[in-house]
Amino acid sequence: MPDRPFTAPLIGPPLNRLDGHAKVTGSARYATDQVFENLAHGVFVESSITAGRIRSIDIAPAQAVAGVLAILTHENAPRLQQVGQQGQSGRPGQSHMVLQDERIFHAGQYVALVLAESIDVAEYAATLIRVAYQPEVHQVLFEDHLDQAYEAPRIPLIGTPPVTSERGDPDTIYGRAPVRLDLTYRTPVQHHVPLEAHGTTAVWNGDEVTIHDSTQHVYGVRSVVAKYLGIPEDNVRAISTFTGGAFGSKGSSWPHITFAAVAARQVGRPVRIWLSRRQSFVGAGHRAPTLQQIRIGADRDGRLLSLVHEATAHTSPYDEFCDAIAVTTRTLYSCPNLRTAHRLVKVNINTPTAMRAPGEAPGLFALESAMDELAHAVDLDPLELRLRNYAKTDEDEGKAYTSKALLACYGAAAERFGWSARPRQPRSLRDSRWLIGQGMASAVYPGKQSPASARVRLLPDGRAEVASATHELGTGGWTAMTMIAAETLGLPVDKVTFRYGDTHLPNAPVSAGSQSVACVGSAIKLAADKALAQVIALAVADPSSSLYQADPATVEVRGADLIARGSTQKEAWPVILTRLGSRGAIEGVEANATYQPPKPDERPNSAHAFGAHFCEVRVAEDTGEVQVSRWTAGFGCGRIINAKTAHSQLIGAIVWGIGMALHEETSLDPHLGRFMNRDLAEYLVPVSADIPLIDAFFVEEDGPAVDPIGAKNVGEIGICGAAAAIANAVYHATGKRVRDLPIRIESILG
Repeated sequence: MPDRPFTAPLIGPPLNRLDGHAKVTGSARYATDQVFENLAHGVFVESSITAGRIRSIDIAPAQAVAGVLAILTHENAPRLQQVGQQGQSGRPGQSHMVLQDERIFHAGQYVALVLAESIDVAEYAATLIRVAYQPEVHQVLFEDHLDQAYEAPRIPLIGTPPVTSERGDPDTIYGRAPVRLDLTYRTPVQHHVPLEAHGTTAVWNGDEVTIHDSTQHVYGVRSVVAKYLGIPEDNVRAISTFTGGAFGSKGSSWPHITFAAVAARQVGRPVRIWLSRRQSFVGAGHRAPTLQQIRIGADRDGRLLSLVHEATAHTSPYDEFCDAIAVTTRTLYSCPNLRTAHRLVKVNINTPTAMRAPGEAPGLFALESAMDELAHAVDLDPLELRLRNYAKTDEDEGKAYTSKALLACYGAAAERFGWSARPRQPRSLRDSRWLIGQGMASAVYPGKQSPASARVRLLPDGRAEVASATHELGTGGWTAMTMIAAETLGLPVDKVTFRYGDTHLPNAPVSAGSQSVACVGSAIKLAADKALAQVIALAVADPSSSLYQADPATVEVRGADLIARGSTQKEAWPVILTRLGSRGAIEGVEANATYQPPKPDERPNSAHAFGAHFCEVRVAEDTGEVQVSRWTAGFGCGRIINAKTAHSQLIGAIVWGIGMALHEETSLDPHLGRFMNRDLAEYLVPVSADIPLIDAFFVEEDGPAVDPIGAKNVGEIGICGAAAAIANAVYHATGKRVRDLPIRIESILG
């Protein structure tokens, strides 16, 4: 059977999430919901200093508490293998493993682990441990130490783009440009705070350990734990049935995961470690703050002549984590002279990590704000400015796009929003005490891809079992994968069973970079096609089949029917398997497949999703309060598998963009070196009253396939550019340009 295209609609039908019933009825079991006899609980003790060494640690009072089973410190914890920050099939969240030596690198670093019969006993005993320190001078505010900045050695996310790039002669051309802007933007530390905090349960059976973890990457957990413990990967099984939000923080394996396995072996019983909300702020990464300098040289008609985007962020003392902050600047607009660069400053903070649209979200805040500033500098409508600088090809890679629907996004979203009626002059719209402003921004997110595998088994009763070790993060992945299998096999969705989240299943990549549907979905399609090819081979060899002796190369699949091209020979594959199964000839047909995407530098085309945000804000002239009152956004993301869950992803990302612009910031005390607002009482996120009705939609996008199912990415594109759209609208309302996030009342009134 020749390869056949995926023929689902460009925008698939809406389908309720298959995991919805389990979640609303409470039957969904998360990592810390698993029930085990003789379960022990672990609680970490945090360092109270920011840099230095442990001089002594007194655990005797805690050991004396009834119900305490063991206390691990750097003095008695098992020695673990050294594991670098990067690994082929998984990476630790940080390269420095806790409880291995006396060094302290950041406030909140774990210095002891208390294991007890109950969580209450463990938490109480943890308060009794006394640690004496030798403090050292610390630094936590990276902007105070820019003289120590150095070029980042790599950008360790999916695709690993070059750290620096340059084309043309941006500095010389900037000096000659009729219009020049030299701008600085800042974004703060932000934290993921998923509804389900981080938690792990580890159970040993002989030499093998099973780890139930709230993760985005079960194979990564398996790899990292095996490396630290120095045991074969086959001796580690990682399971994640449900993950209650992740957003990047659960893409890597943090120390608590490994130590759940260490502790379970130490006490000889299952161990659960659940990080409190406060501990999640220091134990599972964050979005690093950024300082971004953008220099734009343009002609008086607003066309870009030179563009420089240089970003600096902080990293931990022991790792070099760098987001792709300026990477999208290389490709979003047409510009012959361009340079981007990324620098790091080491400070006494735990290692940053990926956070929804890592790099793209803060980077596009700066770029899209700068483009708005250019529009006002040349007295041009912001949308018209972007149209004049539209890039027909990816000028960074020198390639054509697989498809690009950005013009359609601009046009449809602008019309639905009513952008043409917007007055150009700031402070032109008012409703009593409210100044009204309208802003817009472009969105772009690269089509990241990784190898993925899947297994499809066709059963004699006409059902299909599909399996891949991908994840259900609350994004609708289970539903989308089931729909892809059903479409390929011509089955109703309720005839397909999808298994996921287990390293006993075929390998799948980290569910990050908005790649899961494209990669795992493609693997499912390939496996389903291979399984159907086996059925065709059985049918043409079966005298009882209407396809008997047909040429297999001529048999096509239409829905569940197998049809010999150019003849009347036709039979549904479930009928074929049912007949053969009734004879005892087969128990089913099984096929495995791996989708192996080309390496980024070997792709013939450039794959990106694009979009456009248009929003309206109301700013109280007397108090500086900012309300987002309207939002329209259009996106081109290739084939959409499930319109309902994909639409929800757009809405959720835009809501986060509103939070990024107006609410979110983790405050650092420079004297104590600590994050100060480590809970949802003080780490501000938007609530329902902050969010208007959001009109988010997809435009149909077709073109050369970026993968076997023609999908791009949906999960992160919605936050890209959203904060800039708000900042631009605030400027239009007030005439005040805010270049630092979040936008505060002081920013408006100051």
